[in-house]
This record gives sequence, C-alpha cells and structure tokens, in this order.
Amino acid sequence: MSDDAAPLSVDTAVYKTLLESTQAIPWRIDWETMCFSYIGPQIERLLGWSQGSWIGIDDWVERMHPEDRERVVGFCVAQSKAGVDHEADYRALKADGSYVWIRDVVHVVRKDDGEVEALIGFMFDISERKKNEEKLLRLQRELEELSYQDGLTGVANRRLLDSILESEWASARRSGQPLSFIMLDIDCFKQYNDHYGHLAGDDCLRRVAHSLGSSIVRPRDLLARFGGEEFALVLPETDLEAACQVAERCRAALSDEAIPHRASDVSHLVTVSMGVATAYPAEGGIPASLIEQADRRLYRAKQSGRDRIVAE
Repeated sequence: MSDDAAPLSVDTAVYKTLLESTQAIPWRIDWETMCFSYIGPQIERLLGWSQGSWIGIDDWVERMHPEDRERVVGFCVAQSKAGVDHEADYRALKADGSYVWIRDVVHVVRKDDGEVEALIGFMFDISERKKNEEKLLRLQRELEELSYQDGLTGVANRRLLDSILESEWASARRSGQPLSFIMLDIDCFKQYNDHYGHLAGDDCLRRVAHSLGSSIVRPRDLLARFGGEEFALVLPETDLEAACQVAERCRAALSDEAIPHRASDVSHLVTVSMGVATAYPAEGGIPASLIEQADRRLYRAKQSGRDRIVAE
C-alpha cells in the first residue's frame, strides 16, 4: 500500500465509525446491479432484519407496507432516473411483522458522463413524528367538526347550514331538481325561559333538536340551528308536497316528546311554527331568496296563531 493510500484508509474507517454510531441508517445501492453495496448495522436494531439480508432493491421493496409500495417505489425510481435528490416517507416491515415509519433521504451519484452511478442515503425512524402528526390531524378534524356544530344542541350551526345550502343549490341548478327549505320557531320561547329559567330553556332547545333530528331519514337532509330558538331544514330533491310531509313529521315527533310549557299561549306543551318553501334553482334565483320565502311563511304561521305549518 502506498504512503498516499494509508491516510485514505484511516479516513474511511473514521467515516464508517461515525456513520454507524448515528441513529440514521446509511446505505448505498449500485445503480447498474440494483444491489446494496452497503447498509449500516443499525438496520437490525430498527427493523430486526440482519445487515446481510439486504441484498438488492427487491428486499427494500418487499419490506415496505403494500399500501405504500406503488407510490413510493414509482416516485423514487422516477426521481432517481432523472438524477434528482429526493426523500420519501413509508411504513417499513419489521422482522416481527409490525411496521415502523421510515423517511428515506436519497442522493443520486452521477458518473463523469452524467449517467447515474449509485444511490446513497439515510433511513430515519420517524414513527414518533408520525404519531404526533396524526394526533395533530385528528385534533384539527375535531376542531373543524366543532366549528360546524352548534355548541348547545349538537346539530349543525349556521355556518354549515349556509355552506350546505350553497352546495345543494348548485347541485339542484345542474340537475333541475327542486330544493326545499323549512324554517321553524319554538312558540312562546321567551315565556318558557321566563317561567322555567334559562337552564331549562337550554335543555328544551336540546330536546327539540333531538326530536327534529329523529324526523330526518335521508342522509343529505340537514337540520341546523338557525339562531336563538329557530331551526332550519335543507331538503334536497324535495318538492313542496314532500317538504310539508317532513314538516308534519317534525310536528308529530315534537308532540311525542311532550315537553311541558305551562306559560304558552298556544298549548300546555312546547309547539313550533313552520314556514316551508321550495325553489327550482335551474330557473334562477339565489339561496337567500329561498330562506326569505320560508321566513315570510314562518312569520305568517306565527301571526295566524302559531303551532302550524304555512307553505304558500
């Protein structure tokens, strides 16, 4: 061995020691043979597979979660062929049959003529990071759900109502189908609060929401709290006659709930007044016009004595 080669051997040994003392797992694949020319011994600690069992790229592919395989392999091969450094996250199979999240950071080594010579990189265990990310995403989903939910009654809030109404209006405009809207108001609710107290009033709102919710049988129908003691229902692909049947079903459900209301001018039980309106968005108009029409009919129902449905 020449004098010049000796320092290089020492440096190589030092680099190897440094690489194998880290948590990251170094590796190298020869592009022509698609075989591992090196993989760090840390791989056995992390995944349980022996260092010598990593022969070729097939070992890497087969030890990847089936749901991640096509996406990751396709991406990495395409990037490598293009000579682009890249990274990929995937679930790696452990020798005991479980999975661990890995991040592979890959550098493409080129020859002097520009052809790919090898891939070198590091595998990192990112399981803890993934757990935290999933927890954060779950919390974000929960917060999003809460942002569309009325805090008192648990039904949809006005924000979601407006969003769904816009969406169903656009759908009905394309399909030519009718869209119906029911606006309802608890009769003499101020008197209820004055007589029973605001905590009882809150419980009354919850019970009304529950009974109305039990009247909805189709997945796309939406019950929402419009505000105060007012609720609304969005009924896609529903004509006026069918919407009135839903309104009658709501009245019957509330009657079965039999919530006492001794201070009511209408009944000894809690009742509601309803305005029902139907539109054909394909003929023009805007969602707000449907709400306004239902609101006007609700007003007439209350002016006419309450505890009734007005649909024209």
